Amino acid sequence: MKLTEKMSYLQGLLDGLEVDSSTKEGKALLQMADVMQELVVCVDDLQSQVDELTELCDILDSDLGEVEEDLYDLGDCGMGCDCEDEFDDDCGFDDDELYEVCCPTCGDSVLLDEYMLEEGSIDCPNCGECLEFDFNDVELAEAEDTEE
Repeated sequence: MKLTEKMSYLQGLLDGLEVDSSTKEGKALLQMADVMQELVVCVDDLQSQVDELTELCDILDSDLGEVEEDLYDLGDCGMGCDCEDEFDDDCGFDDDELYEVCCPTCGDSVLLDEYMLEEGSIDCPNCGECLEFDFNDVELAEAEDTEE
């Protein structure tokens, strides 16, 4: 039985009791019934809103899943091979070849592979700042380490 049906039944019981509204007890019972009726209306309204928002969230989740698939191309590892995803053992993708850089503008961490580094720069996926990679200093530091 729904809440509105239960409230209607209770209201019918109170009407059948012929509660005397001139007594303190009668006034209290009738006032409680009025408050409960208002609460039932509010709860029904809130339940309708929750149902509507739940449906909207399901739609947004589905749409976001499609966007993620399109944006990240989840069916392809991006290495030009015919594997199904980046976690395929036959794929040329190697976790050891990932590099993490921190965007100086937004502080977001970005994972890069060697191919992305060879490009020389990328746009931060969070803020759009152009991140440039200069390996001249790195090569000099590596050469100094090997000479020592």
